[in-house]
Amino acid sequence: MRRALLAATALLSLATTGQTALAASDTPEAPYVDDRSSADAVVRSLYSAINRHEFARAWSYYGDTKPAKDFDTFVKGYDGTDRVEVRTGPISDEGAAGSIYYNVPVAIQATDKKGEAKVFAGCYTLRQVNAQIQAPPFQPIFIDKGALKPSTADLDEALPPSCGDGPPPPKKDTALEQAKKAFLATYGDQCDKDLLANEPEVFSIKYKDKNAQPGDPDKETRLFHFSCSAAAYNESSVYYMTDEVDGVRQLQFAEPQTDIRYENNDSEGKLLSVTVIGFQTTGWAVNSDYDQDAHTITTFNKWRGVGDASDAGTYLFRNGDFSLVQYDVDASYDGEENPQTIVDYNTAP
Repeated sequence: MRRALLAATALLSLATTGQTALAASDTPEAPYVDDRSSADAVVRSLYSAINRHEFARAWSYYGDTKPAKDFDTFVKGYDGTDRVEVRTGPISDEGAAGSIYYNVPVAIQATDKKGEAKVFAGCYTLRQVNAQIQAPPFQPIFIDKGALKPSTADLDEALPPSCGDGPPPPKKDTALEQAKKAFLATYGDQCDKDLLANEPEVFSIKYKDKNAQPGDPDKETRLFHFSCSAAAYNESSVYYMTDEVDGVRQLQFAEPQTDIRYENNDSEGKLLSVTVIGFQTTGWAVNSDYDQDAHTITTFNKWRGVGDASDAGTYLFRNGDFSLVQYDVDASYDGEENPQTIVDYNTAP
């Protein structure tokens, strides 16, 4: 059996001399995770236990080789730690004499009680002994060894791309990650949690620049569609774009401002006129869809559930950006869908 001393120096350096462990009443709320079904799940469970100050549980994820000389020393190592975030990367594995060894890239960000954060990164090796050859008590997957060292990178960038002899991970989609970060930073507290968990739709738009010369290669713009919130009959989304010139940016949609007149000022009565009095922009797209063949984003905003009153926009991609080409408004609450076009750049004057 391979045994190696777990390098605990990085984690134990988080301790603050003279401070005492948090009392149970001071323990911050953190999810309870105790999952030993995979190597990365064990690592996440370890830090779940640490965040909840359940140190006996944390100690149990290690095999015979422990991270400190005894349990009391292990607990004292976290006296100054308030919380720990963890990231895991692509796992490689190898078999040996009735066991499977898993190499897990790990990065953590440990925040102390003063709010100061430090990042550590490295590799953990976990062992799974063949369950058919074990005698009681059963030993699930456990941490066999590991080493985390201080890193000056941020948490995501510090994560090692691979550990052991496993295949290299797929190339990181930097633009997608930037779009995700921008979306979460701006709208993370506004969107529905279940929609926040979804991956965005990603589209690639190839086109010729208007000033392109014969033989010049196509340019590419990538479009990222994030669903944000869903009400009874309208779903709101946000789009980000990226290209080699502007980088990642949020797409803004031009919309006409209107003056709508009804007979006797009664919106349920006869519609007299809809007049465009200006334009504004918004980052929201309601009930939107991107047509890859037409290179258009369409929106359809219902003013009420039956959809007899609404506004709808069509935005055409041309020369690297989306432009408003048509806008329809159905301002009559008459039980029928009868929109009128108030902006039309599809038709020549």
